[in-house]
Formats: sequence, C-alpha cells, structure tokens
Amino acid sequence: MAIVEVLLYTIGTVVLLLLAAIAFAVHKYSIIYQFFHPPVVNSKSNGGDIVAEVLKAHGVKFLFTLCGGHISPINVAAEREGIRVINTRHEVTAVFAADAVARMTGAIGAAVVTAGPCLTNTITAVKNAQMAETPVLLMGGAAVSLLKGRGALQNIDQMSLFKPLCKFCAAVQTVRDIAPVLREAIRVAQSDTPGPVFVEFPIDVLYDYQNVLKGAGLNSPKGDLMSKIVNMYTMSLVGNIFAGGFELREYGPLPVKRPIASSGQVQQAVELVSRAKKPLIILGSQATLPPTPVDELRKALEAMGIPCFLGGMTRGMLGRNSPLHIRQRRRDALKEADVVILAGAVPDFRLNYGQVLSKRSKIIAVNRNKSQLLLNAGVMWRPALAVQADVGSFLLEVSKGLTGFNCSSEWIQSLKARDEEKETANLKKAEDKVNHFLNPLKVLYQVEEAMDEESIIVADGGDFVGSAAYILRPRGPLKWLDPGAFGTLGVGGGFALGAKLCRPDCEVWIIYGDGTLGYSVAEFDTFSRHKIPVIAVVGNDACWTQILRDQEKIFSTRVACDLTFCDYDKVAIGYGGTGYRLSEETTEGIREILMKAKEDSKNNKPALVNCLIGKTDFREGSLSV
Repeated sequence: MAIVEVLLYTIGTVVLLLLAAIAFAVHKYSIIYQFFHPPVVNSKSNGGDIVAEVLKAHGVKFLFTLCGGHISPINVAAEREGIRVINTRHEVTAVFAADAVARMTGAIGAAVVTAGPCLTNTITAVKNAQMAETPVLLMGGAAVSLLKGRGALQNIDQMSLFKPLCKFCAAVQTVRDIAPVLREAIRVAQSDTPGPVFVEFPIDVLYDYQNVLKGAGLNSPKGDLMSKIVNMYTMSLVGNIFAGGFELREYGPLPVKRPIASSGQVQQAVELVSRAKKPLIILGSQATLPPTPVDELRKALEAMGIPCFLGGMTRGMLGRNSPLHIRQRRRDALKEADVVILAGAVPDFRLNYGQVLSKRSKIIAVNRNKSQLLLNAGVMWRPALAVQADVGSFLLEVSKGLTGFNCSSEWIQSLKARDEEKETANLKKAEDKVNHFLNPLKVLYQVEEAMDEESIIVADGGDFVGSAAYILRPRGPLKWLDPGAFGTLGVGGGFALGAKLCRPDCEVWIIYGDGTLGYSVAEFDTFSRHKIPVIAVVGNDACWTQILRDQEKIFSTRVACDLTFCDYDKVAIGYGGTGYRLSEETTEGIREILMKAKEDSKNNKPALVNCLIGKTDFREGSLSV
C-alpha cells in the first residue's frame, strides 16, 4: 500500500510540474494570443516599418543616425516614409542634432544608433539633454532576444546605462509592442519637465519573420528529440515576437501633460509685481517650451515693460537691440531689484547658488521642475512665491494681469547706462594690438556685423565663446543655441546640423574654440554630403585658455593646456567644405573673409574661418599672446 501511495504521489507531482511548465510557457510565449493572432509568416513587413509610421505620425521630419546592422530596418523605412535620414560621423552628434531639432521646433527630436559601443557613445549627449530639459527620443539596437546574456556581439545591459539619464526606458519585446511603447515614450519625453527617453529594439523585433526565423538557427527536422524540442521552443519564441504584430493600431500622439499655474498663483505674482519700483526678470530656457509660442511670449514681455536678463535658449527673445534687454552687470542689478522673477532660471552655479539674490528682494520663482524650483532655497535665498508650472503660460497670464502697469523709466535707464559703459569699454579693447595675432574681440565684433538678421548662433567653446556671449547679439527668439547647464563641449556640429535643417533659409554660425572644434570637425563631412551649408568661426589660440589662466596662476605650469596652431581650414577643405585662414599676415581683412564664407554658404558649401587669435580675459581687461 505504501508503495502505491508513493507512486501516486510521484505521478501527481510530475503532472503538476508539467502543468505548471505548460502554464508558464502559455503565459511567457503568449500561446493563446498566438492562436488567435498568428504571425503572417510570408509578409515582408518588419518592425522598422512600424517605427517609421509612429515617427511620421508624431511629426518627425529628421532622423539622425550612424548606421548599423541592428537598426537598418528603421533607417530604410524612415526614408521610405519621407523622413530625412541624416547619417553623422559620430553617434554623439546624432543625439546633439536631435536635441537642437527639439529646441528649435518644440517637437520631439529623434536619433537611432546601433547596439553596444554605439549607444555608449551617445551618453554625454543624452545627459546634456537631460540637464537642458530637451525632449529627445533615442532608439538603440540590441542583440537577438535568444542570444541575450550568451556573449552575443555588442550585447551589454544597455538599460542600466540609460535609466539614470532618461525619463523613460523600455526594451521592446514583440512587434505588437512597438507602437504603444514609442507613443508612451514620446508622451513622457514632452510631459511635465521635458527630457530624453530611450527605447531598445532587439534585432529580431525589427527584421521580417523569414529573416528572423532563418537567423534563429533551427535544427534539421530529422534530428533527435532534443533538436525537435529546441525547434518547438524557437518557433514559439519567434511566433510570439510576430503574433498580431501588423494588425491595425493607433500611431498618433498621446496627450501631453504640462503643469499650469493656478489663477490664485498668478494673482499673487501680479500683486507683488504691481507694487514693485525696481522689478527684474531673469529668463531661463524653459520659457521657450511649448505650448506658448515664443513670439507671443516676446509680446507679453514687451507689454509688461520689465527689464530682463536672458539666459540659455532665451537669448535673443527680445531681438537684437531691445531697450528691455539688459546684458551686463547682472549681479549689481540683482542687489538693487525689489522684485525678481526667476522665470525658468535656476539658482545653481549660474546665479552663485542663489547668493546673488538680495534678501530684501521679493523672489517669484516659476519652474516646471520642483527640485530646480527650490534649489538652494532656505539656505541661500527664500522665495516669496514658488510656482511649479509652465513658465511661458505663467508669464502670459501675469502680463494680462499687469495691464496698465508702468515700470520706472529711471530704473530701466540706469541699467541700460551700465550696459553702454561696459560695451564701450569692450569696443576699446577690441582695438588693442596683440603681438603677431588677431584681437579676438575685434574678430567677434566683425562677425556681429557680418551676420544676417535671420542668423542662428551656435556656441561651442570656453574662452572665445565666453567673449562671444558678451559681443554677439542673437537677432530674435530661438536664434541662440548653447549646451545649457551641463557646459558640454562638442555640441557645435550636431546643434548646427539640427538648426540648419529646421531653418534652411537662415545663416547658421558656429562659434568654436580651437579645443572644442576637435570634437566635431569631422561633421564637416556630414555638412558637405547632405548639403548643409553652415559657417564656422574658430578662435584658434592653440590652447585650452580658460583652463590655463587659473592653472598657470596657481601651479605655475602650462601642462596639458597647450595645443598647436593647426590648419583647421585645410581640414574643412578635406571634408568637402571651404576653408579660410585669418591672421595678422592675411592680406584680406576680417570682413572680406567673412563675406566669402557667407557667399560659400549661399552656394551650398559649408565654410570654416580659422582665426589665429591672442588670448583675452574680460575679468582683468587684458589681451595677450
């Protein structure tokens, strides 16, 4: 009797284990779903087709990439759908270009690169987009699902790399998941505080059924029992990937969530400002985000008549010569202001962690991001009103409430007088002689005069670009691009690429330091191949001067700071563009060379002007070799 009981118990256990295994397989490989939604085994459609349709439905016009076998179906389908595919010389440039498109258009910027080292090459640009709060969609290839964790080529844990950087990360497992995952990723990227998102596509999700089945390595049907079991497992896995994959689905955008200020918060701000004698607005990049058109925001700022300091993407918001735009001596103005609106501006290192804000001032802070809204609050500064909301729409409503408000003309004139004093001093410095080299300030003033009214400026550098920020005047809203709070070097090639594609009729000027040019000079090949005629002005002082200045003072050594006066103009020519060298020995003047570069741009040729300059220091008012 005991033997029978043991036997029955053993059989029962085995049956239960088999049932559990079957239930697990049914669930994991969606056996029931496959039965009702069988894969279309002879279809040439693939996952790349769906990716392209989703991108098109979201208004994506440009897809930036560096090709790879994992992602070929996406690039091929995107081109077929009328999306312009731009292949760059480095993956980081592809993401920087997508970042620029997102900033210029308010829509999602899109990039796709292949697996492993190609994705790791994008990390700096993704982090820059996170800190600049730019909605960028990065798509990446991945190893075949069956081979993950088995030593496949370029097979790494990509998700763990991007989760700390992105608002949303997902690995697509089946073809039917492509559209819903992408739609959700794009929604999240544009909602609340915008930022980058990452979607991973294993190679077997992107290619067609027959190619994936062929690559799965099925054994001969005449093989042993184990081979047949492996074949059944493989067929089930592939079947699950494609089951219901090409059935009709929604591809269009999901609703985007944006925080909006309450009427009570707007009224509090109106009351504070209406009592102010010396109000001031410090505008940050968030002010340029949708849904408020930048031209409407500009009108609202002009209607309020409050003097503004403009930072990041808001440079140019008020045009080239607005009486309300204050450019110099911000620290002094903040000491005197009785009400300050931090409109997307953050009290981080750029505002000395809030220490430049006077304790006597009423501070109105508005920001979509709560942590940025209250950064260093209570320690270095204290807000009278903190509003977690969209900046542009908040300012529009405040402007409506301030109808009839008149800011003191004496206050505005006093700030403008400081501007004129500082700029007069800068003009005098631009005429100083620099032994054997061009005066960098003089070069920049000449660039300022040469630029068209519709020009877009891309800033990529340290010392030379720092000087340019004081001299060059963006002509209007969305006419200035810089990396943002991360201070990333190397954005120039990608940002210019994205900007010129979005505004093909505008001149795009990249202001490079010679150090930063090294990161993206190879993109002159991209500019040439794709007929994207940008103009680059390189401040070549053969040095990482911004670092050298303090290092030499403290440590009395130039170690690791020196470069050489390279022929960057010849490099640009080698990549299919035009190049010009400007030095004290050049027979043609600065303006003449700049006008030649402009003419090249009109003729669809990218141009680089290599300016051999001395070193400048605005802080000490000195010029040197």
